[in-house]
Formats: sequence, structure tokens, C-alpha cells
Amino acid sequence: MPLRSFSRRTRSVPDDAPPDQPAPDQSPPRRQWRRRGLRVLAAAALTVVGLVLPSTVANLVIEGVERANSTAYGERIQTAHGTINVSRTGETGPTLVLLSGLGTPAPALDFAPLIRELHGYRIVVVEGFGYGYSDMTARPRTIENISEELHEVLAKLAVTGPYVLVGHSIAGFTTLHYANNYPAEVTAVIGIDPTVPTATTAPAEGPAPAEMPPSGNFWERMPSTIGLVRWAAALGLTDPDGDADTTAEIDQMRMLQSWNFGNQALTDETNRVGENSLKIQALRYPDQLPVLQFLARETIQRRPEWQGIHERQLLNVTRHELVVLDGQHYLHWSQSKEMAEKIDAFLGGTP
Repeated sequence: MPLRSFSRRTRSVPDDAPPDQPAPDQSPPRRQWRRRGLRVLAAAALTVVGLVLPSTVANLVIEGVERANSTAYGERIQTAHGTINVSRTGETGPTLVLLSGLGTPAPALDFAPLIRELHGYRIVVVEGFGYGYSDMTARPRTIENISEELHEVLAKLAVTGPYVLVGHSIAGFTTLHYANNYPAEVTAVIGIDPTVPTATTAPAEGPAPAEMPPSGNFWERMPSTIGLVRWAAALGLTDPDGDADTTAEIDQMRMLQSWNFGNQALTDETNRVGENSLKIQALRYPDQLPVLQFLARETIQRRPEWQGIHERQLLNVTRHELVVLDGQHYLHWSQSKEMAEKIDAFLGGTP
């Protein structure tokens, strides 16, 4: 049987004919990648929810147990605008009023290493709204309100002056404003790497509105709500440097870090840093007010202008001293002994 030959015919396709369509069971590569991407995103979202939800619930339960069983330090003072927590140490000697830096979760514990080195003083740690065991909500955190509340608390404690203001970091704003508004009550100011109101801390075009956005402090609180702050604290990531704090103090600071992180009062104060800086940028300490400032060498290395702006701030002050100490911004964690000695010497020459 002879072989039959077959010829392959080429079908001509008109120029305007539509392109070949893929088989029904085959998707274009782009669509396949899109579907694969959506599946990956869905899996990632489910994983995040699977991690965040248990963490949030666990954080809520743990915080409830902590609040029911922990003992607060200090005493809560009722003011016209809420309750402020105060911790007092010492019965005799000059009065030192200690004010913490921005966001410090437990000021009275944060200052504990320095307080233990200071002998012969009456020490008052005032925890403003949003700090320690004070109320977490407050009226706008303007520098005027902060100073007024501090004055009211001290008056209720019968601390009428003269007293020494000791301010860390952003509390440098408060000590400057307060010393100018209540000069008869302040006998000296001590700064611990204090913030100076300058053009770098003030907005370029005047004070911007600092009102809370519609979301309030929802996003600021989120890391605490889902337990992220608690787990970070448990790993020791927020612990003070050095070994000057007790285990009980560290545990309580970790707890308050989780409780207080991103609260309404603190969020508002943070938003108003530029506004407050602009208000007091032109202020100087009174000429005859003694001022001692401790500066952190690490801050100076990171910000070369740091020492210069402090020197310029005190040019008009007859008796002032700048002391540069090795260490980071929270000098009282690691340099409390040397700081106490310098404070003793400085205040010993203050009338």
C-alpha cells in the first residue's frame, strides 16, 4: 500500500483579525501573578491577625491583673484639672523639685539612682499628666498650662519656696518658663542634658495647630494595645543603663511603660513641642539665678551644636556652670554619684 503524502497548509489570517484567545483553562501570566500575589497577601494578613489578636488579648489580661495587684508609689494630688502623682523623699534641707524628660514612664523611679545619692535634701518628684501614676488625659499641654499645674501642685503640698528646679531633657522648657513666671520661688535651676528652645525645636512659620486629629491618639497607643511595648520591655529593651536600679524598680518601670505608652496627654505634649519652643525661644534665665547644667558627652558627639546653644543660653547668668559627663541623655542612670557631688558643691555656694 503506497504511502500517502500529507501537506501542511498555512492558513492566512487577515490583518484585522482578533488575536488568538488562550484556552479556557489557561490564564495569562499577568493574571496568574496577580492571583498568586493576592494569595500571599491574604496569607500574610491572616498570619498578622493570628499573631496580633492573641497578643492583644494577652496584653489586656496581663494589664488587668497588674492593675488589680500592683501597689502605686507616691501620693495623688487633686488639682483643678485632674490628679497628679507626687513622690516625696527626705525631711530636712533645701527642696529639690525633679521634673522628667518627655515620655519617661515612671519619673519617680527613673530618678531613683540620683535620689539615693542626694543626702540632706527634701526631694519632690512631680509626675505631670501622662506620666507615672498621674491622669493620662489632660487639657492642652501648653507650656503655660504645664507651669501653672506644677505651681498648683507645689502649693497644695505647702512647698512655697524657695526651691531648686531640676529638669531633665524637655523639662528644660518648664524650668525656663517657670523661673521667669515665679522668680521669687526658685532659688536655682539644675538641668540634666536639658532641651533649649531654639529654631531647631520651633516650627519655621509660627506655631502650627496642635489639636488632636480625628483618630485621637489611636495610632500612638497601638504598639501598647497590641502588646508590642510589653514584649519589648520584657526583653529589657527599655531598661535603664547601668545597674543602679533594683529589680523591683525595673519591673515597675516596665509595667508603666506598657500602661502609659502613647497616652492622650503625652501625645498632645509631643505634638506641642514646636509650639511651646516658639513661645519661650526669646526667654533667658534671670541674671541672678544660679544655673547648673549637666551635658551628656554622647549627645554632644551626636549634635555638635549642643554645648554651644547651652553656653549661649546662659551668657547673661552671673553664676552658672556647665558640666560635661560621659554617658548618654539619661545621665542620672549612670552618673548619679558624680552629679550629686556637683549639686552639693554648687548649691553649697547658693544663698
